[in-house]
Amino acid sequence: MNMPVLVLNGNYEPLNVCTTKRAMGLVLGGKASVLENGRGFVRTVSTRYERPSVIRLGYVVHRPRPRVRLSKREVLRRDGYRCQYCGQQVSNLTVDHVMPRHRGGEHCWENLVAACPQCNRRKGGRTARQARMDLSREPTEPRPTASYLFGSYVRENGEWAKYIEGW
Repeated sequence: MNMPVLVLNGNYEPLNVCTTKRAMGLVLGGKASVLENGRGFVRTVSTRYERPSVIRLGYVVHRPRPRVRLSKREVLRRDGYRCQYCGQQVSNLTVDHVMPRHRGGEHCWENLVAACPQCNRRKGGRTARQARMDLSREPTEPRPTASYLFGSYVRENGEWAKYIEGW
């Protein structure tokens, strides 16, 4: 009952990922309908219900555009799990401030990059220019597209692809 379920808005826009238990509550409460049943059924004493993989709300939820939360995991994901100075793909990446905080640099998307520990130590408390280190690309805030937000789930839930790709 803890498997992920894709929740679509009334206009088929991907909204969220919830658990099967929550999705069953929405379906049984009449607030959503099952679009994809890729997981069999939930049986009770007298009835059996489809175990949803994708549900669609019966109404349109108006909400502001989502933003990707600033976290170490998202910075590493944005940078493709590669050091932005040397290009290495290592398991113990760190987050580096391009303009060090003690020099007035902010903790924001445009000032954070993934860096391997060696490059981060080599750069130290200096700017990239002072350390004579070049960034492989300019850091920016990632666009919160449906494929960026929910794309990691598509590997295990192939039936979600047709709902996520269009947004």
